[in-house]
Amino acid sequence: MAEVETFEFQAQINELMSLIINTFYSNKEIFLRELISNSSDACDKIRHMALTDKDLMNSAPDLWIRIVPNKADNTLTIWDTGVGMTKNDLVRCLGTIARSGTKQFMQAIKSGTADLSMIGQFGVGFYSAYLVADKVTVTTKHNDDEQLIWESAAGGSFTIRRDTEGESIGRGTKIVLQLKSDQLEYLEEKRLKDLVKKHSEFIQYPISLWVVKEEEKEVTDDEAEEEEKPEKADGDEAEIKEVEDEESAEKAKKTKKVKEDKSNFELLNKNKPLWTRNPQDVTKEEYASFYKAISNDWEDHLAVKHFSVEGSLEFRAVLYVPRRAPFDMFESRKKHNNIKLYVRRVFIMDNCEDLIPEWLNFVKGVVDSEDLPLNISREMLQTNTILKVIRKNLVKKCIELFNDLAENDKESFDKLYENFGKNLKYGVHEDSTNRKKLADLLRYRSTKSGEKMTSLKDYVTRMREDQKEIYYITGESQAAVENSPFIERLRKKDLEVLFMTEPIDEYAVQQLKEYEDKKLVCVTKEGLKLPETEEERTKLDAEKASIENLCKVVKETLGDKVEKVIASERLYTSPCILVTGEFGWSANMERIMKSQALRDNSMSTYMQSKKTMEINPTHPIIKELNNRIEADAGDKTVKDLVWLMFDTALLSSGFSLADPSAFAKRIHRMVKLGLSIDADDDDEQAVNDDLPPLEGSDGELPPLEDEFADGMEQVD
Repeated sequence: MAEVETFEFQAQINELMSLIINTFYSNKEIFLRELISNSSDACDKIRHMALTDKDLMNSAPDLWIRIVPNKADNTLTIWDTGVGMTKNDLVRCLGTIARSGTKQFMQAIKSGTADLSMIGQFGVGFYSAYLVADKVTVTTKHNDDEQLIWESAAGGSFTIRRDTEGESIGRGTKIVLQLKSDQLEYLEEKRLKDLVKKHSEFIQYPISLWVVKEEEKEVTDDEAEEEEKPEKADGDEAEIKEVEDEESAEKAKKTKKVKEDKSNFELLNKNKPLWTRNPQDVTKEEYASFYKAISNDWEDHLAVKHFSVEGSLEFRAVLYVPRRAPFDMFESRKKHNNIKLYVRRVFIMDNCEDLIPEWLNFVKGVVDSEDLPLNISREMLQTNTILKVIRKNLVKKCIELFNDLAENDKESFDKLYENFGKNLKYGVHEDSTNRKKLADLLRYRSTKSGEKMTSLKDYVTRMREDQKEIYYITGESQAAVENSPFIERLRKKDLEVLFMTEPIDEYAVQQLKEYEDKKLVCVTKEGLKLPETEEERTKLDAEKASIENLCKVVKETLGDKVEKVIASERLYTSPCILVTGEFGWSANMERIMKSQALRDNSMSTYMQSKKTMEINPTHPIIKELNNRIEADAGDKTVKDLVWLMFDTALLSSGFSLADPSAFAKRIHRMVKLGLSIDADDDDEQAVNDDLPPLEGSDGELPPLEDEFADGMEQVD
């Protein structure tokens, strides 16, 4: 028997195992990924060495990795035809954890100050095997040494001896794990297949699993054959007449199906890393197949971006835009991205929040870095600096893809915007670096676009020469903004207004304050200045002066319901509206905030804008009210109508009524008066409690002047 040498671990093995299990590895299944990665590295090394000396491959011409589960012995074997290890390598590589610097290394890890590079430097990748195994036996053969066996039960020492009895492995390393009694799940075929698919599917060397399959096989039944012999002695004539029947019956009795176990190696990593190929060599069908493999989507992708980045950091990526948005895209508990991170074709993670911003969470794909530093377990990245570079490039390439679709494939871009337009607007709100680029991708309907959508760039090209601002209106629906009184005079002046009808628009436009040096102006807020001639300005000033007294009366009547009452420059056919402050919430934003399930009421107290009532000096109703005020400043009918107009202005301006029942009573009273119906005493008393009495001897409205009545008919 070969001489056995024993080597003592200098570091406390308990501390080592505690470090591995508690500090690094969140899941024990990682051990298989680590051992396969080490095998892949060993194959890489011999392949590179063979570039200068081809004879090195003679001992094992094919490079592969094999996994052999043995339920009888409770062992799991990982075998590769890599470079193998000499005796010095075994001591140096598998014993590295026992070096004098290990203790300082462990302390540095715990304090977060360790300068780590790739896994394996301290042998911990190999030692992850002890997460699932009681004992590990390594048989290895290097071209420059004999076949050796390294063995340790993680008890503070390991042994090395020459392998004089086992079969020759040619070249490479065979690791046998004696699994713990509670880790026997790693002997199951399905479990091993799932782990390889998850972590090591794109390793460039073939990974095969030893599988046992049960097959049915027809075999000869000797007993049936012996029973048939006496039956044939009944006579030649009968035998000749029934020869066909007897032959078929004889065959049926002589053969039977039995179950038999067949064992063979099954290739697991059939999908090749498509991202490593030249994009020009990849077909549409291959892109589609790969997309479905990584996304589990049943539809083809909408668009794909395949690229590589070279320089101080090198990585390759394939990014896909799905054809439709998932129903839970903005769920807070949903995974924040769909990008799988690989390092040299080894899967690392698919939930790295720093890899891509949340507004791009619909993009699916693969990123594979050649030189991304990892910490000791491949699970946590050593530094965020490199991730930031990758993230920056991914965002840049995504925007390039979207722009390419917008310019060259309008149908696909329309589909993208229909499904992911909210994401782009979310990006405008969140991503200050790329805000201007994303603004080019925004699309809105407008007063001039009809059923189609227009871009901000196209809007600018259609602007009047004297127009210096981009006008937009926010609202709950397309119908609400199209018929809004806020855009009456802009339509009259042929000024285009963008319709923003999604809640996210309110947030996005707060950040996107201008586009191509043109300020974005909300037409529902005060401070709106429209292009006008000197003649128009003179006329407006005269109209404002004519209703100054009415404005004071309306303000006195409404009290603190409005901050001020002024003559409007934006109304044309409506009598009045309510506008909000330039820097506060719009009516639409107030509606959105009120609908928040967990809203903070304290915020609404200082974010809600004071309302300004704008009245149209050219409208017949306003003219008649002005005449009534001029005739009798204390006319209570005017005050009653002012309250009714205030409530209708609230509704038409997008606000909600504070007291809908009071508004309903006013309307009902008007209906009764219009129909000459006498109010019941109780109803009349209830109304009078809320409203000032109307002028008139019999409780009816005073007759309207002909001009006012005609104006009402025109409005209707």
